[in-house]
Amino acid sequence: MRHIYTWVSILAVVTCSTIGDVLISHAMKRVGDVGHVWQEHGFFAVAKRMFTNTPLWLGVFFMALAFFSLMFALSWADVSLVAPASASLTFLTNAIAAKFFLREKVDRRRWIAAILVACGVVLIAG
Repeated sequence: MRHIYTWVSILAVVTCSTIGDVLISHAMKRVGDVGHVWQEHGFFAVAKRMFTNTPLWLGVFFMALAFFSLMFALSWADVSLVAPASASLTFLTNAIAAKFFLREKVDRRRWIAAILVACGVVLIAG
């Protein structure tokens, strides 16, 4: 039963972390180039764009959920399984989410790397 809890927690880490990454990336693209905004309009313009950005706060919320899920997973399983599995599966899901939700161009080399990382998770889990 503990094995199921571990993988459910790793799945929660991966899901929440991916959602958080996508939301934060989307939010920061809405903010624009922070250095340019800072030079043109000053610190308070950057702060206003950041604090009034709902996707940014939702992203931070999901990243916090990912952190707490990671803590649960680490309480049930070895760090040598949880850390690489959650990090590598997040790498794979981030590539998929970037392609379909953020419409980023993910080239063949990145897909191959993501697939190899997923194969590494299979080796770790086995």
